[in-house]
Amino acid sequence: MSVPELIRIVTRSSPMALAQVERVRTELAALRPEIRTEVVPVTTSGDRWMGDLAKLGGKGAFTKEVDAALLAGEADLAVHCVKDVPADRPLPAGTTFAAFLARDDIRDALVHPDGLTLDELPPGTRIGTSSVRRIAQLAASHPELECVPMRGNANRRLEKLAAGDADALLLAVSGLERIGRPDVISEVLSVETMCPPIGAGILALQCRQDDTETIDVVSGLGDPNAYREATAERMFLHVLQGHCNSPIAGYATAERGGELSLRAKVFTPDGKRVLNAHEWAGPLDPATLGTSVAVALLRQGARELIDGIAH
Repeated sequence: MSVPELIRIVTRSSPMALAQVERVRTELAALRPEIRTEVVPVTTSGDRWMGDLAKLGGKGAFTKEVDAALLAGEADLAVHCVKDVPADRPLPAGTTFAAFLARDDIRDALVHPDGLTLDELPPGTRIGTSSVRRIAQLAASHPELECVPMRGNANRRLEKLAAGDADALLLAVSGLERIGRPDVISEVLSVETMCPPIGAGILALQCRQDDTETIDVVSGLGDPNAYREATAERMFLHVLQGHCNSPIAGYATAERGGELSLRAKVFTPDGKRVLNAHEWAGPLDPATLGTSVAVALLRQGARELIDGIAH
């Protein structure tokens, strides 16, 4: 099979997205130094809109323009955070995931100017976040704290924090590491304290299905554990048919011995009701594990809970 001389990589134009592309370019250069890469940045509707994502059709607002550039042949490869790729519907026709990169940290971080931890925050502290997943879990564990809406990329949120729009922030550890700002983290929250979003910390490489040359090249960057974990998590979310306003969290873990597990939760927005499920794959493949965990939560009433939330 012939090898492409140039791979054009389309991505969101935010600093974090561009940092993610640099990781891909670095790993690709190490694997196939003879192939040149070029970045094709696009600004998505999700990046422009600072309101409720549900009004833009949910998280697909962060991928629509990227997908369009890929399908139009303006680029050969798209880099996505898996957590931003909707799982309640298939990938755009004609595209496929060629690889999932080795997973980064899946945890959330508290950013507080004085370095306080979550348990040290005084009542009434304003936490900047628009994540329904974070809001529900904070309401359950720290009801004395106040969540204030805040969207925008991590750099922009840090600017808003400095301007006094909030007293503290919750951000992804991996995101802060990608933009070179782990120094602002005052506490890394355990997954027991703040269960992560589906697909956290995983970068996916998407290609056109008929572009076998590019698929063949970039598939060499894939990590088997990340593939298994992402497959289980995305099938879980697909079966649940969760929408943008659904407080759903969960993560799969591939142990060193190869055993795969999936822990997942569904919340009411006020955090007063939490549905839990945790299963080991055993003989199940990752997709079947995701289905099994979703069914376990549906038996607990997840469908009524999700459908009862406006979106």
